[in-house]
Amino acid sequence: MIVLLSLVLVPLILAALASFTPSARLRPWLVPAGGVAHAILTAFAVLEPQRSAFHGWLVLDPLGRLVLAFVSLLYLLCSLYAPAYLALRPTRSNRAFCAALLGFLAMMTLIVLAHHLGLMWVAIEATTLSSAPLLYFNRNRRSLEATWKYLLIGSVGIALALFGSFFLAYSALHGGMGSSLLFEDLVGEAPRLSKPWLHSAFVLLLVGYGTKMGLAPMHTWKPDAYGEAPGLVGALLAGGLTNCAFLAILRFLQICNAAGEGAFARPLLVTVGLFSMAVAAVFMARQRDYKRMLAYSSVEHMGILVLGIGIGGLAAFGALLHLVNNALTKGAMFLAAANIHRAYGAKTTDRVSGALRAVPASGALFLAGFFAVTGSPPFGPFQSEFTILRGAMLTGRYGLAGGFLAALFVVFVGMGGTVLAVVQGEPAADRPSTGFRDSIGTVGPALLLLSLVLLLGLWVPPVMEAALREAAHFVEGGR
Repeated sequence: MIVLLSLVLVPLILAALASFTPSARLRPWLVPAGGVAHAILTAFAVLEPQRSAFHGWLVLDPLGRLVLAFVSLLYLLCSLYAPAYLALRPTRSNRAFCAALLGFLAMMTLIVLAHHLGLMWVAIEATTLSSAPLLYFNRNRRSLEATWKYLLIGSVGIALALFGSFFLAYSALHGGMGSSLLFEDLVGEAPRLSKPWLHSAFVLLLVGYGTKMGLAPMHTWKPDAYGEAPGLVGALLAGGLTNCAFLAILRFLQICNAAGEGAFARPLLVTVGLFSMAVAAVFMARQRDYKRMLAYSSVEHMGILVLGIGIGGLAAFGALLHLVNNALTKGAMFLAAANIHRAYGAKTTDRVSGALRAVPASGALFLAGFFAVTGSPPFGPFQSEFTILRGAMLTGRYGLAGGFLAALFVVFVGMGGTVLAVVQGEPAADRPSTGFRDSIGTVGPALLLLSLVLLLGLWVPPVMEAALREAAHFVEGGR
């Protein structure tokens, strides 16, 4: 109980400390300090088969252990970027930024641990509120517009999720169950749930939490938010928040599976997954803004996640492996893109070229990240995407497999045009001199993230493979 509570409280305490720390130079170091403390607590938490607290309101189950471990790892590595980044912005107050980062970590953790329908909804809404100041850090017209769009669209999504939660609760009451909103009780009594209300609830919850994931057509907040947010924030949104929203959808899929209604839910996931990939492929073609390109890449990979879960079986294992690979890859790419942005003061291909010459390390990481995120061997996303493809083929869904490959090909071509335009050639002679140069503090975190992606492409540790299989079995209906 103490460990689970500490996972949420320690970042919140450090967030409060950041709010009251007078030193602008000391304050950024609280961000990686929180990452280290959270990683240590996570290591203690995942050693137990299952932890619970507050009469089942907080539970760390097999799926939660997987997501928590890699959200904590992503935050830790990204937090190492914060001191160097904020040192480059000495005129900008970092008080709210540091406090919001730590609060954001606490709320993502609460989403993973929450096993009560209402508590999880509150935690997801709290991530929206805690991340809004992060989006507005640059304090210009575009970041203000992006923040408002993020808040408004996110509020619509979370409102739909609330309706879905009401429908699910009424499904339990209509089926003669008690008033418990604990996931364990809902899964255990799932066969008694009212099927029409359960179907309606799942659709609303898929749309609501799919908005937080950025699934098409609910993705419209992503290009602006990712395009205007600092790279560190984009990395945590694309690799952290979206995975937490995906976990919420998996919780409700587990209820549907336990109720014998997986045949209703899975085709919806497959359809939304393929549609998201197709939309992302269209918008990535001839994309001039490389940060918006990463937003559409996130839409694509959220589609891959729900597609794999919708196929099930081996593809579900591949989807959970892809959850990890995509989070680490996106972290590396967003940090590298942030460095390029700082070096050029621009993020469109008509003003950015020759990044391999201007910022060699960041340019090389951005290029390598492109090959990783598009599923090229030997990087981790190749393994997870190939596993999903194998899952589709083994179940005889050859048309689905063909559509999956076609979308991946279009994305590779479209994304490649933008990335190559950024990294190749000569820097423009009249580009503004920002004075930015690659350093250990700005390049090191992205290098660590991409190194892990490469490692997972060559070898998946047995402990991690066992955790993935256990989580996939848990989602598919195991207890």
